[in-house]
This record gives sequence, C-alpha cells and structure tokens, in this order.
Amino acid sequence: MAATFSDLRVAAYCPRKLYYRRREPDRSPPAVVADRRDLAFRYPDLLLADDATLRAEPIEVPPGRYRRRLRRARERLACWDEIAAPRARNVLLDGRECRGIAHKLVGDPPRPAIVSPGDPPEAGVWEPHSVQAVAAAKALAWERQRPVESAIVEYPAHGVVRSIDLTTRRKAAFREALRAVESLDGPPSRVEDDAKCEPCEYAGECGVRSRSLKSLLGD
Repeated sequence: MAATFSDLRVAAYCPRKLYYRRREPDRSPPAVVADRRDLAFRYPDLLLADDATLRAEPIEVPPGRYRRRLRRARERLACWDEIAAPRARNVLLDGRECRGIAHKLVGDPPRPAIVSPGDPPEAGVWEPHSVQAVAAAKALAWERQRPVESAIVEYPAHGVVRSIDLTTRRKAAFREALRAVESLDGPPSRVEDDAKCEPCEYAGECGVRSRSLKSLLGD
C-alpha cells in the first residue's frame, strides 16, 4: 500500500511518533486544525477584514501584521490569484509511491499546495511539511505524467505562504521518510532531540513527560 502524505510528514518529524500514532483508534485531528486550514480558502476576505473581525478568527498574530503578511505574499507570488481562489481543493492524489490530499491545486499546469495549521519557521518551511509537499508533487506528477518541480506550503494562521522548489535535498528527505514508513513494523529507536520530544503528545510513552498543543497542529 502506498504511504500517505500525513504518515510521511510524521515520519520526517520522528518515525517513533508515527509508530505511536498508528496505534491510535481515532487519528482525526482536533477541530482547531480544520478551523485554521479553512483560513487558507478565505484570503481575499481576510485581507479586507477589520481588526475586530480578524481577532475573532483563529489567527496567531496581530491583525495588522496578518494583513501585511498576506499583502507581501500577494505581491511576491505570481500565482497568488490561484492560491486565493484555487482551481481545485482537497484533491485526493494517488501516486506510485504515496497518496493523500493536496489541499489545493495551484497554477496551470497545476502544482500542489499543502496547508499547515501550525507555526512557520522564520524562513522556508519545516522539513516535515517539505516532505509532505514533495510527496504531493510526486503523486501529482505520476497522475498527470509530467514533472512537478515546485509546491506551495501555507501557514494560514500566521498569514504566511511560501513557494518551494523540489531540490535534491528535499527529494532526499522524502526518500528517507518513505523508507522509514515502509520499514515500520515495530517501535523505532527513540530520537534523542529535546526540541522534538518536549512538544510530542507521545512523550510519556517514550519516557519524556512533556506535552503541548503545538504537536497536535501539524508538527
């Protein structure tokens, strides 16, 4: 069976976390995830919204900063109109090695957009989201029988939208995550990385006590 985009994302964060997540009877995300992802389909309205309206939304930055970030994305990205009004949304892509949902298809020819409910890094995108985006691009390329060499990653709770190229390094990270998913038949070795372990909801089972909501929002 082809690996799912979400399993690849989690494996890129920590294969051991994927092992524990697969044992959960209900792997559906909390409601706040859907609320934050929904922001990615409402950018034109959010750009025009006043401060009071934005404060009522599930955004993580002050209203003025939120609008400024969206305006910068609109000015910087040639495909902004397609990002704001995508030709297709929540599309199931079934590739040779992986399958899952692309939250948007953007541009012509299309490339996938992945929407994260979490927090963005200062620059670029987190590696788990890079792996997820590469997976979506590869599945789209398999379906359309043509190369897809870039993707979009969005962090709509922060008004951040970034375009990434499928570099050799990103493809190598995807391959590593794919191998981790395909070989997972028991608990992998624990990742000795406090920055990853402290926010993980499975830290107690791994022997680390801490937990935070951040890990529920897309790693």
